[in-house]
This record gives sequence, structure tokens and C-alpha cells, in this order.
Amino acid sequence: MYINSLGHYLPATLLPNSYFLDVNGLTDEWIYSRTGIKTRSKVSNGENTNTMAIEAVKAASEKLSFDIKEVDLIVGASYSPYDTVVTIAHEVQHYFDIDGAKALYLSSACSSLLNALEVVQGYFALGKATKALVVASEHNTAYSHESDEKSGHLWGDGATAMFVTKEKLDGTLGEIIDIQTMGLGNIGKANESVYLHPKNDGLLMPMGKDVFIHACQYMSKVLVEILEKNNYTISDLDYMVPHQANMRIVKHIVHELQYPEEKVFNNISELGNTGCASTGIALSQNIDKIKKDDLVGFTVFGGGYSTGSMLVKF
Repeated sequence: MYINSLGHYLPATLLPNSYFLDVNGLTDEWIYSRTGIKTRSKVSNGENTNTMAIEAVKAASEKLSFDIKEVDLIVGASYSPYDTVVTIAHEVQHYFDIDGAKALYLSSACSSLLNALEVVQGYFALGKATKALVVASEHNTAYSHESDEKSGHLWGDGATAMFVTKEKLDGTLGEIIDIQTMGLGNIGKANESVYLHPKNDGLLMPMGKDVFIHACQYMSKVLVEILEKNNYTISDLDYMVPHQANMRIVKHIVHELQYPEEKVFNNISELGNTGCASTGIALSQNIDKIKKDDLVGFTVFGGGYSTGSMLVKF
């Protein structure tokens, strides 16, 4: 299947590390040295997961080579929903008046974008859809606690959208060669390391070390596996797009795989952890750097736990 167009939306507000000194007592140096984050994106009043999703779709629609009303499948991905009834997919369908499309919502924490694309792959294989819209949007700051010294300073907001087709059409950006995802809820402290209880505690990460250890392990592992499965090696990869959770995780992966850091798309320094939307945002921000025939690898890890990887040939 093929990526026909993509786009992203980011709120205008960026909170600097200095903001947190009075909020949770953490200094700019402390935050940056442990996370690589300098600022993080935060929505303005009136914005939410659904509104950001719509703006991301608008951006992706600018270079779409077919009428958006031809979309027959919409998949929304998020763990920080604005509405669990009128989901991202339904709100997008309503706003753009996409008649008759299937609309569904899924969540597998920060792996959700790749899970959504894999679901599309399944619909295409079954002959139940031919043109899909995948939208990932995270409003982390709606649920996070800025005063929490363990994770309150990590979170950013943002959204990304991809139009994906079963067949190659005019204007196609790249071919999705392969996707693989996996649930890891049975390992480590998966059920308590990071969680979001909407009516109670909100979004917290009490066991960040456990998340860090397993993210480093699996993000390297699944990327190598998908490359080998498709007869590639790490040296064949022109760019890497990792989940934007923590710069130390990215540096660990780069070191372990002996991959050039300058070929890794990163935005965590500016945006913080934008959840499952992060890889799509990073790709959209850097799409102009990619040349014809470039091979780009994605690798993600989500709380819960989950992981996944994807290869795209442009």
C-alpha cells in the first residue's frame, strides 16, 4: 500500500523548561540532560484532540491527488481522546462530509499510528477499502499533571494525518513495504509503568525506568527484524524515525545499531513527547529531505506495553 499525502498540526504555544521550575521544582538543566526536551507544544483554549486532527487532515489534503470524499476508511489513533463516542474518525468524517466511509478508533498507546496503518493494511487485503485516512492526535496536556516531577514535564500536543491507498496513484509519496506490531502487556511492569486514568489520576509515568529499559530493547529489536525480513540491513536505511519519547532512548538505539545520528528525524527537543502522533509529525516535518528511492524505517514503543516497526520506500 502507498502513502499518497501526509501532514501535521502543532499548537502555537511552546512551554520552555524554565516554566517547570516553579511548578515542580525541576531546572532546565535537569530536564534537558535526562530527556533532551527544551520546549513542549501545548494547545490553546478551544483546541483538543479532535480539532487538532481536523487541522492535520487539512494540511495533508493540500497535496492529495484524489477527492477526499473518495476515502472509504477512516482510522483515528490516540490514547488521549477528547470524546470516546464522537471519536477522531467520526469527527473527521463529519467535518469533511465523507459519506459512507467506515470509521473506527483504536489505541495502543504510543504505537497506535503503526497499529492504525496495519489495520488499514488488513482492510485493503480483505477488499473492504481502497483509500484510507489515518489520523493520530494526542492532547497529552489535557490529562498530564505539570506538578508531577516524574513525568509532568514530558508531554506535548500535536496531530498527524496520512492518506493511504491500496494502489499506487498519481502523486504517491512512497510505498509502505511492511508493518509489524506486537503487544507486550505480559512483560516487565507493563500494567503499571505508565497509565492514564481519565476520572482519577490522569496521565502519569511512575516507573519511567522500566519503560526506558524495554523501549531501548524493543525499538532496536523490531527495526532490525523488519529490515532482515525484507532483505535489508541497517546500512540500507536512509533515515530512521523513532518514537519521540526521550532523547536518551534514541541515542541508545543509535549507539546499539551503529546508525548515524544525523540520519534520525527528531523533534522531541522542541515538542516533547507527542505520543502516537510523534513519528508521523517527524516524517511530515522532514519530508522535503527525502529523495526518490530512499528507505525510511520507523520504530515505536508504547506504554501498556506495545511496539512496532514500519518500512517505507519513497
